[in-house]
Order: sequence, then structure tokens, then C-alpha cells
Amino acid sequence: MKRRINKSERKFQPAGRLQKPKDLNEHARSQWTWTKMGLLLMCVLSATIPFLMHLFSDYVDLSQPSDIGLNHTINIYLEPEEGVRVGVWYTVPAHRWKEAQGQNLEWYEKALGDGSPIFIYLHGNGGNRSAPHRIGIANVLSAVGYHVLALDYRGFGDSTGEPTEAGLSTDALFLYHWVKARSGNSLVCVWGHSLGSGVTTNTAVKLLEEGKQFDGIILEGAFLTGEVAPNQLFEHAFSWFYWKFPYIQFFLFNPLKNNIVVFPTNKNLQKIRTPIMILHAEDDHLVPFASAQEIYRIAKKAQNSDERVKLVPFDGSLGYLHNGLYKDPGLPNIIREFVQSLKA
Repeated sequence: MKRRINKSERKFQPAGRLQKPKDLNEHARSQWTWTKMGLLLMCVLSATIPFLMHLFSDYVDLSQPSDIGLNHTINIYLEPEEGVRVGVWYTVPAHRWKEAQGQNLEWYEKALGDGSPIFIYLHGNGGNRSAPHRIGIANVLSAVGYHVLALDYRGFGDSTGEPTEAGLSTDALFLYHWVKARSGNSLVCVWGHSLGSGVTTNTAVKLLEEGKQFDGIILEGAFLTGEVAPNQLFEHAFSWFYWKFPYIQFFLFNPLKNNIVVFPTNKNLQKIRTPIMILHAEDDHLVPFASAQEIYRIAKKAQNSDERVKLVPFDGSLGYLHNGLYKDPGLPNIIREFVQSLKA
């Protein structure tokens, strides 16, 4: 709608011609254009950052964690099945840093039995165990005083084999048994991030079938469930689907892209009786916070307890998104309190 120029305005216009007032619709269109450009830029950045992290991690020699400053960490290769070799980084508690210098695998295996809690870390999709946010979590857990074993599933990083949902769970289960055989009575917990949350609940159910269980479970940026055939979806990194479909991360640099995955976390949670802590950023741009709320509701109902199932939200203003919770200064105390509750 154009604004009418009245006579009083007209007489002050420069001689020769009148200035046309700005079209409000044109102004609105201009604002919307800038808004779309801003959203596009955010989308590009969201796709580019994982891409750069992926490239960086591909150039790390995973057999030498000390090359990137992890000098109280040793690299291990395990064989969960014939023809499958998986890589694991094992980091001892920070207070054992000096002792760990120059030590071999035998020393590290013996260290697992020192009574300190142990965390198996199951990472998200894409990249490998050297991704900065994964190292960040391992460093936080080590600083609190825990052992950390970060697994690259088959087909990820330098691990061999074809990645399938069943295979990923088999790898995690094998690592659990390897740890238990060396850890005595120490607590053995699991931390599953994103895709790793699905692997975690699958593995927890498999342990239940064996009459065993994790001592504690932490789910970070966890999604619920959904049967998808990744090779049937559009995979362009700069697609608007990156925003429309939160789980588009599974189709970027995805070793699982040729397989159908289910990860029935909702059904698994109904069986699990292990204490669970759910960590989720309210501004998570890949897995909506509503997913964490629903996971909490299902797990709490299944265990009928406010004490055994906890949801810890991180305010969206902190900007942690999907991978940044390791930066939170309060995270060590949150973890410490959870682990202490397992000993009660």
C-alpha cells in the first residue's frame, strides 16, 4: 500500500519532480530477503563446521593420540568378531597423568582395576574418536577422576568392517566385557551421544539378556527412534532439509548410509532399570529438546522414580547446540553427583 503525499508535504519537495515514497511492501520484501540470506548463512555454517571437523579428524593418526596432546591416553585395537578390528582410545584419570607417561598397554589394563569409575564413550555419527567435542568429553571425565574408553565402531575412523546397527551394538558389548574382565568391582558406566544414545540403549538391552547391566547411563543429545533408509533421502549438505529434518546429521559423511537403522530407544527404555541421566541443550539444532523430554518421560515411567532418571537441560542462550555441552563449567559437578548417587 502506497502512502498518499498530502499538499503540505508536496510543497517542500525539490523543484522539478516529486520523490516517490518507499513502498512498504517492497520494504517488507527486502527485510524477508535479508532474513532468508541470514538463515542460509547459518545453514551453510552448520553444514560447513561438521565438514571441517570431518576433514581435520581424517588427518589424525589415530594410533598416536599423543600427537594431539593426549599423553595419558593409549590407543588399543580390539577384535569383537573375526575380520573386524575396532579402535579405542583409553584415557586414565588426570591424577594419574604423570604415572602414565611412557607406559604400555599392560600398565593401562592394570590401571582399570584401581577402583576409579569407568566410562565407555559411544560417539555420534560421522568422523571418529578424535573429533574435538569427543576429546572434550573425555578430558572432562578424566579431570573428574574417571577412566574413559572412546570407541570407534566398525566402519568408523580406522576401524574395519561394515557398519550396521547390530554390528555397532556388538562392538560396544565387546568393549564392555573387555573392561569388566579388567576392572574388578569398579563402576562401569556408558555415555552415549547422539547416534551413540541409540547404540547405548541397544547394548543395555543386550546386557539385560545376559543378566548384566551398566552401573549408570548418560545420554547426551539423544534422539528417540525411527526406521529410516538413509540412501533414500536427499544428501546435499546445504539443503534446507538440514533444518527441516533434525536427523540430517546421519546423512552427512555417514558410514551407515547404505543400511537401514532403527535404534528403538523408546522400546529399550521401557526395559532398562539402570539409573539414567539425560543431558540436552535447549538450542540443539540437530535433535530437538522435545526429544529429551520424551525420553525422560518414558524412562521415568518405566522406572517409576524421580531419583533414578534425571533430565538436565542447558539453557539455549549458552549456545552449546548439539556438540558443545563439554564446554559447560558446571558439567564436572553434574557428572560427579550422578556417579556418587550410583554408589549410594
